[in-house]
Amino acid sequence: MDRRRPRLTAAGFSLLAGLASPADGRAAEDDAAAPDKSFYSLFSPIPTDQMRDFSTDRPPKANSPYTVDAGHFQYEADLASYLYDNFSPSRLTTRQWVVADPTLKLGLTNRIDAELQFAPYNDLRVTQRGGLAATTTDSSGFGDVTPRMKFNLFGDDGGDAALALIPYVKLPTAARGLGNDRVEGGLIAPLSLALPDGWTVILMTELDALADSADAGRHTNFLNLVNLSHALAPGLTFYVELFANTASGGQVTPTYTLDLALTYLIGRDLQLDIGTNIGLDKAAPDLQAYVGLSQRF
Repeated sequence: MDRRRPRLTAAGFSLLAGLASPADGRAAEDDAAAPDKSFYSLFSPIPTDQMRDFSTDRPPKANSPYTVDAGHFQYEADLASYLYDNFSPSRLTTRQWVVADPTLKLGLTNRIDAELQFAPYNDLRVTQRGGLAATTTDSSGFGDVTPRMKFNLFGDDGGDAALALIPYVKLPTAARGLGNDRVEGGLIAPLSLALPDGWTVILMTELDALADSADAGRHTNFLNLVNLSHALAPGLTFYVELFANTASGGQVTPTYTLDLALTYLIGRDLQLDIGTNIGLDKAAPDLQAYVGLSQRF
């Protein structure tokens, strides 16, 4: 299940660039001071003593700007995720379970990794109420597959700021009733900034080219979020996030959520997480809860 969804649009990239500018010089200096790892690759792995701190694109919707070290493999997955939505105006209730939907990552160079997202099992139940009767539709099976690439622009190996670009393509592999049978894609831009007193903020904007629901056309979708995190204890980190989803041409009703999560680092390369996303408007899902696991090799 995809969780990665103030409207920034084109101005969002300007804001990200403006925020990055004062830190960009410091990031470049820190990168220059770090050991030269540019010659490592998929077939010449970075030694374990030079690997970066473990970083994941979960548990909230925010993506990390940090890549997997060259020659190393990482998975990030929901062990289980449950979504509930009761949309009163349309008298529609949606319940969805997703089990073990991994993102697989492989470090290609020091600043580029290849990623593959898919959901082996989805169970979706939609109930439409009308008068005294109700109609329920059940769908289950394999979900869509999404290949991605992450290109870190700066800050991968240290500094107070880091920025990445993540282009992706969604392939329509979902079982009937679970997808729209259309190829879609987009570009994600997460910017991470270190704040005083141990806080970290991620500002992320995403532009998607999505299929229209009523015809064969497409529209531009905009995802924007602000994510704050802070360590509560060694290995234990708290996240709070505000998320907005809007679209051009009125194709999608705007949705807003408040996302809360905790991660616990078990050793250097294993992380457990738990979280919930709470709908802030009628169009957003009322609740999504999940527990996940990530590991690096």
